[in-house]
Amino acid sequence: MQQIADQYVVPCVVMRGGTSKGPFFLEHDLPKPGVQRDQLLLRLMGALEPRRVDGIGGIDSLTNKIAIISRSERADADVDYLFGQICVHKNTIDYSVNCGNMLAAVGPFAIDTGLVPATDSQTQVRIYNVNTEKIIHASIRTSQGRALYEGDAAIDGVAGNAAAVWLDFKAVQGSKTGKLLPTGKEREILNGIEVSCVDAAVPMILARASDFGLSGFESAEQINADQGLLDRVELLRQAGGRAMGLGEVAKSEMPKLTLVAPPQTAEGSIAGRYFMPYTCHTSFAVTGAVCLAAAAAVEGTVVHELVKQQPANPVVCIEHPSGKLKVEATVQTSSDGSQVVTSAKLLRTARRLMAGDVYVPLGFMQAETGLGETE
Repeated sequence: MQQIADQYVVPCVVMRGGTSKGPFFLEHDLPKPGVQRDQLLLRLMGALEPRRVDGIGGIDSLTNKIAIISRSERADADVDYLFGQICVHKNTIDYSVNCGNMLAAVGPFAIDTGLVPATDSQTQVRIYNVNTEKIIHASIRTSQGRALYEGDAAIDGVAGNAAAVWLDFKAVQGSKTGKLLPTGKEREILNGIEVSCVDAAVPMILARASDFGLSGFESAEQINADQGLLDRVELLRQAGGRAMGLGEVAKSEMPKLTLVAPPQTAEGSIAGRYFMPYTCHTSFAVTGAVCLAAAAAVEGTVVHELVKQQPANPVVCIEHPSGKLKVEATVQTSSDGSQVVTSAKLLRTARRLMAGDVYVPLGFMQAETGLGETE
């Protein structure tokens, strides 16, 4: 991190990963973890004012995400990926969960910055997600030492086609709680609503849309216009957090919550409306999709009873507000009788949008954290 005149200068690359977008940083270009780094990231994203006009962030959760990448010291990983969600309602950064959409851009970023050498036409990048302490393998199209971005793959929620990025989540059960079923039950009653609490890639509470007076096919805009509904969903999410052993989660982005319904199309397996958590997602989070697919394979959950394609077919097609998302989840029973998600695969795309420097006022950082005063 350099200082030019009265501003700090931080190198970054802005990338689209799946249906999300945000800056990617090399860890060594940022201050050490702590208050200084968080204040720097909040300021450069413009998170201190609602329209984000004085920063590079957006006005919703999908464009207020940060990825911090470093070379991994683990034998089973090439790079470490720390995800930070800028909480637009609280002007804080939440590091408690992974973002699977931003994850899609980690492999291309690692290759283009020289952290991982490209191998022929397809390069595998082994990613350690620091947030959840899980491993994900990303398969990236490459040529002449660089990631390729043009291709014929398409994902709902993003216009046009791009090169395919295949993500394979390894042993995703118990991302935060250590258990696929954190409460030990396939379903239970919380706040008068029957739910399933499942932890695979992300801990999540799953409930029927019909129990909230919804069809399950409403648009995100319709749902987000109903503050009473959002308040009920948030209270259920908080109750689920306590039931899962996560404590009081009112100030946390975790756990997530999804409302499910039978599919509307012949191709669909289940309809889902995913909350981020304070508003409904305009499409569907990747980690949430992994968790929903795992829940569909577990007999007794509220998802299992609604899913059209039963677990004999491991591909679950989720209908969301922007289209569909397919996940191939494999759930097996271990020797002790517990259920294990051995793999969850899905297709994403990514694109490198901009590379350069982002600037942060020197005076702000000194006032907030004292950064630079002793240098």
